[in-house]
Amino acid sequence: MSKEENDCSDGACAIDYTQETESKESNTFNKEYLIPSIGLFFLLIGITFDFYEVNFFKGYIPIIWFGIIYLAVGGPIVLKALKLIAKGDVYNEFVLMSVATIGAFAIGSYAEGVAVMLFYVVGELFQEAAVNKAKRSIEALLKVQVEEVLVLVDDRFVVKHPKEVEIGQIIQTKPGQKIALDGALVSDFATLNTAALTGESAPDTKQKGEDVLAGMVNLNTVIQIKVTRKYADTKLSKILKLVQEAVGRKAKTQQLISRLAKVYTPIVFWLAVALVIIPYFFLGTDYEFQMWFQRALIFLVISCPCALVISIPLGYFGGIGAGSRNGILFKGSNFLDLITKVDAVVMDKTGTLTKGVFEVQEIVSVDFDTDKMMSLVAVLESNSTHPIADAIVGSVVINHDSTSNMINHDITATNVEEISGHGMKGIVDGYEVLAGNTKLLDKFNITYDKNLHSITDTIVVVAINQKYAGYITIADSLKEDALLAISELKKISNITDIVMLSGDKQLVVNKVAAQLGLTNAIGGLLPEDKINEVEKLKSEGKTIAFIGDGINDAPVITLSDVGMAMGGLGSDAAIETADVIIQTDQPSKIATAIHIGNATKKIIWQNIYLALGVKILVLILGALGMATMWEAVISDVGVALLAILNSVRIQRMKF
Repeated sequence: MSKEENDCSDGACAIDYTQETESKESNTFNKEYLIPSIGLFFLLIGITFDFYEVNFFKGYIPIIWFGIIYLAVGGPIVLKALKLIAKGDVYNEFVLMSVATIGAFAIGSYAEGVAVMLFYVVGELFQEAAVNKAKRSIEALLKVQVEEVLVLVDDRFVVKHPKEVEIGQIIQTKPGQKIALDGALVSDFATLNTAALTGESAPDTKQKGEDVLAGMVNLNTVIQIKVTRKYADTKLSKILKLVQEAVGRKAKTQQLISRLAKVYTPIVFWLAVALVIIPYFFLGTDYEFQMWFQRALIFLVISCPCALVISIPLGYFGGIGAGSRNGILFKGSNFLDLITKVDAVVMDKTGTLTKGVFEVQEIVSVDFDTDKMMSLVAVLESNSTHPIADAIVGSVVINHDSTSNMINHDITATNVEEISGHGMKGIVDGYEVLAGNTKLLDKFNITYDKNLHSITDTIVVVAINQKYAGYITIADSLKEDALLAISELKKISNITDIVMLSGDKQLVVNKVAAQLGLTNAIGGLLPEDKINEVEKLKSEGKTIAFIGDGINDAPVITLSDVGMAMGGLGSDAAIETADVIIQTDQPSKIATAIHIGNATKKIIWQNIYLALGVKILVLILGALGMATMWEAVISDVGVALLAILNSVRIQRMKF
């Protein structure tokens, strides 16, 4: 074993990396809060000395005392303001805070000037802490990426970064480690935890040749995988890229506030200037420059749009974080807004409401042993790659109660003939076996129960030695939370239409719709037909969310107002075109996504009303001389802190 392999053989590299990152974050947190904490301590001492008129705290001592605190706490803010001014950006909160606090020093309000800057800095730190909290929810996905992988090179395994691994190479994953790249299983079997991709906590067993995906965790023995996708093309990498891009897409409300701040800031800046100058022309000899200058400074402090500029994007960021924590990826805050307007939910059936996997539902034998019939049919069907054949073979292997119900690998089918559109024929263990649809039995003039035509599920009719022996029904089963999904959607007041679309025959669609309690379900649709159905709803003025998982759903996902994809094991095309990705593959998350959107919108507007309401009131009081610098501090920083705390609430909500 090489040194590199030994160093990382137990996954220690990844663990050390995580611990180092957390340690750095912790150290940064402590350093950021250290200076403001010390500043607050000395500010309170200075205020105490000033209040009790301590002898030595007179003359130049107060300005030196508070000046040092100001430079320590507010120096970076003033420096940033100067840099922005040099670039021609005068109207921003950094300049406003710097002008207001330096002005406070100019009129002798040293403690007030330090307090304004100190609380502003603390507010910024609180904002950063809240953002980091949201980031931790979002970036939880990033932890599923693997930084190192063992690759077979010249008959030995060496450590490489997954980016360096080529398609076709063999990688090794040990128990407890995450799979680094998408590939096909080379080992005989693997037991995997797929929760990172599907949200399912139950282990999933994969057989040799089956696909495994990056992010799945190997639970038992050492396994080997043949890489089928490069690092950048893995499903996990694409999802993570979407996560990182999500926060850059702004909602209309967020864009509106940003535009408002750019207009609002210069207006209040010149109003503050006017507040100093205009009274001179009306008051004459009664005009007191210091009083009006102080009012203007108070006006500036109050007018700083911190609460709006900070809390609005933070609210959306929190919404995206809440989504990630619930297994839902919003590709941008604009979709958090848009999903609140949805009044029609359209869902694909297969893979969205159903598992998308054929399973044997019922086995009926006539004058023949049931286990024996299934064993013979499974051996015959093992020669086919059809999904129905896979379902029959899988059922016999997985659901066996005795050795008689397992495929005997010593028995093979001979003279196998696949009759197109009908089924299969062959000799198995001395029996002539026919397995297919009723047309197959008609072709060979074998009589059977005509009531079979009324069965809605897919049916495989069996004849043994030219005699009808029974039938097997096969169907796609509902996802565990499909009923809950429909129930929760019906509770949302503004959703008036819930529609299920499918390419399956209408009889099958009607059966699934009846199980789910849906009255609007359309079957027999091609991809272009689904587009037509969605366009009909759009022509009625509906805001539509469409949810699908297959490559054939991509056009409809693109057409809809809010396209949603089942992202756990859905197609790449669906994931890339969707606006919202349900990472857990659970249809009940559709309602959860809408609830998160509604909660985010509610918090955003609460912050807007709070910030504007308090600011307008205190601005008027400040202009009339009825608000002091301390009240200005409370109205500005206090409201900002309240808005931040309100925004953080969404990350604690249960949906």
